[in-house]
Amino acid sequence: MTDQQRPNVQEINLGQEMRTSFLDYAMSVIVSRALPDVRDGLKPVHRRILYAMNDLGMHADKAYKKSARIVGEVIGKYHPHGDSAVYEAMVRMAQDFSYRYMLVDGHGNFGSVDGDSAAAMRYTEARMSKISMELLRDINKDTIDYTDNYDGTEREPVVFPSRFPNLIVNGGAGIAVGMATNIPPHNLGETIDAVLAISKDPEITINELMESYIYGPDFPTAGEIIGRGGIRKAYETGKGSLTIRAKVQIEEYANGKTSLIVTELPYQVNKAKLVEKIAELVREKRIDGITDLRDESDRNGLRIVIELRRDANANIVLNNLYKYSALQTTFGINMLALVDGRPRVLTIKQCLEHYLEHQREIVKRRTEFELRKAQARAHILEGLQIALDHIDEVISLIRNSKTTDIARNGLMEQFGLSEKQAQAILDMRLQRLTGLEREKINSEYNELLQQIDELKAILADDEKLLEIIREELIAIKEKFNDKRRTEIVAGGADFIDDEDLIPEENIVITLTHQGYVKRLPASTYRTQRRGGRGIQGMGTNDDDFVEHLVSTSTHDTVLFFTNKGKVYRAKGYEVPEFSRTAKGLPIINLLQIEKDEWINAVITVSEYSDESYLFFTTKHGLSKRTKLSQFVNIRKGGLNAIGLREGDELISVQLTDGTKDIMIGTKQGFLIRFPEDQVRSMGRNAAGVRGISLRDDDEVVSMEILEAGLQVLHVTNKGIGKRTPEDEYRVTNRGGKGIYTCKLTESNTVVAVKAVTGEEDMMLITAAGVLIRTPVEGISQTGRSAQGVRLIRLQEDEEVATVTVVERDEAEPENEGDDNQETNSASESAEDDSDDSTNGGE
Repeated sequence: MTDQQRPNVQEINLGQEMRTSFLDYAMSVIVSRALPDVRDGLKPVHRRILYAMNDLGMHADKAYKKSARIVGEVIGKYHPHGDSAVYEAMVRMAQDFSYRYMLVDGHGNFGSVDGDSAAAMRYTEARMSKISMELLRDINKDTIDYTDNYDGTEREPVVFPSRFPNLIVNGGAGIAVGMATNIPPHNLGETIDAVLAISKDPEITINELMESYIYGPDFPTAGEIIGRGGIRKAYETGKGSLTIRAKVQIEEYANGKTSLIVTELPYQVNKAKLVEKIAELVREKRIDGITDLRDESDRNGLRIVIELRRDANANIVLNNLYKYSALQTTFGINMLALVDGRPRVLTIKQCLEHYLEHQREIVKRRTEFELRKAQARAHILEGLQIALDHIDEVISLIRNSKTTDIARNGLMEQFGLSEKQAQAILDMRLQRLTGLEREKINSEYNELLQQIDELKAILADDEKLLEIIREELIAIKEKFNDKRRTEIVAGGADFIDDEDLIPEENIVITLTHQGYVKRLPASTYRTQRRGGRGIQGMGTNDDDFVEHLVSTSTHDTVLFFTNKGKVYRAKGYEVPEFSRTAKGLPIINLLQIEKDEWINAVITVSEYSDESYLFFTTKHGLSKRTKLSQFVNIRKGGLNAIGLREGDELISVQLTDGTKDIMIGTKQGFLIRFPEDQVRSMGRNAAGVRGISLRDDDEVVSMEILEAGLQVLHVTNKGIGKRTPEDEYRVTNRGGKGIYTCKLTESNTVVAVKAVTGEEDMMLITAAGVLIRTPVEGISQTGRSAQGVRLIRLQEDEEVATVTVVERDEAEPENEGDDNQETNSASESAEDDSDDSTNGGE
């Protein structure tokens, strides 16, 4: 065919046509369906539902009418879409768990928080709620514009007057093409207060609004918002994320059992699915400690009961529920709304400013409408007054006129009246001729003149117009405001730490000479009496033995100090738990230590403070004191804790407060005691000063804090030990050679020197891994010159490797052998050693 034979065929670029058509479709969805208007906070479907109900007279003070009638009116006149879409939108406006302030007053089954759908529209009834009528108030006073409906046979409003900021109060959600909106609901009173604040001070900041007026979202299902960081970001940028938690109470019963009572849920959480998810977590053993789960919700409120085992930690179970179930959810805020027909992401202040500007327009147009109405009525009254002043002439003229038109024209010509005035005279009843009616006309006219002056003053003065807006907003607040439901509690984005999910319990951490680490509950080791054979505390190789053993908590920080003077850290719960006889995990799998580096000191820290210090002592007798706060940030690769001199090693580290006495013990049985303030506070890289002057072939084995009333516990490699009162060790200056503290045989050397009260338990571990736990009070208390008593029976060639002091175990001690024989009495011990103490320097 030629071009002349196909005149209606046009050649187009397919790509360009697709782009144009898709953009047209996208803008139609954005403007006509998915996004709310910033002025009234409504999408077209919601606006049409409320307008149709208003037209049908379904006001809050009238009887309910069938929902099907409303839906039919909406889709027949204004919304050419499916009836189910319209009904679902109306249902949501009637749900007290979806809307903070419901816009539809529903009668019947409108769904539940369990996710149950509403009954069919033929069964339910509805009418406008009281607060929704405030959205349409003054709609008939020329306050808003109208547009044609889809077929041009009806007119529908472009926007509602909206006497309250519905966009912020009830929020909104919608998915358009390439964009989405999700605005949380807010408390009516707080939102109105924020608008009032902006009207008085347009320069007010968002931070000031948050501090004094609008504190954050207020969800219909209440719950708790964790932290204000997400709120602030969303208010300042229009985008942010909130973490919402259920309201949970912990109830303890007389029988020792505990229950978690859930009374409020996060917004938009399905209760039935939540209960099902918790049950699934229990079945899969992802959450331990729950014995029963019941939904006891009724018409009086929500109540989910989660019963726990007697030994379960309620806070730990609750934190796990927050982590794995919908008891804690995230609400993503995207404050996207239509401004002048275009989608824009707005801050909270911009939303309120646009609403305030809308109210300026509404009040201005309403005032102009009332002014025109008042002027028109005053014009009529002026004509009536003229007629009453010339009543005889008027009656005569009307009586002599053949037609109404002749009479009207005659009045206009004879008395200089307008056509409306002349017609009003013709329509006037004879009763208006009485004297009383004449007074009413004059009074009404004077009142109208006063009203006209007031209306003109409002239009001429922006402050007066704003004052009217404030008065009307305050009236709405007084009528509909309620208390905030959602509580804003302290917290941050990462407020649930792994630590919150770990029960806090006392543990023992062991570290072998070859670097195997593990933790065990402190209760693993039962108390035995002195001289018992012990139990197998750890499986080791033939050439390995336990070197460090500390008692701590799963929530404490464990600092590992190496022979090279570096420090590494791990939480107590990060150390893997193994069975009592298990070997453990290689320390290199937990800490990034180097090949020729090993742990020489382990201490625990519960909190960091500038008033606390770490006191260091090296193998060669050097000591230094450093503030604990300098060790807050320890990298995974470790941190230099002390500057070591060539050939020296770090032996011991103690946590102090700067006022204690330091006790340093050596392998050859010498001990020095001096005030720690003789060692000034130094930086991390300092090498330190002389703590004790060592004799030939001697080295430091222990450094402890010694206080008044304590005893000094000595343990040798042969399992011999004793307690000596601290007052037998006088305070000297640092740097001395120390005094003899116990008599040693040729094969005996000191393994550990500990400061004890006598109320602790002591743990001894041999090189073969055999462990015994015994009360310290069972060890004889003797003088400095005594050797002591047998603490553990050792096999031939077996030696004590490590000694630690732990808190008293209240378990009943088992009598697995009771060897009370003392190897050497005080009288059999070596003669008194001379006091070799000297005052040394650095």
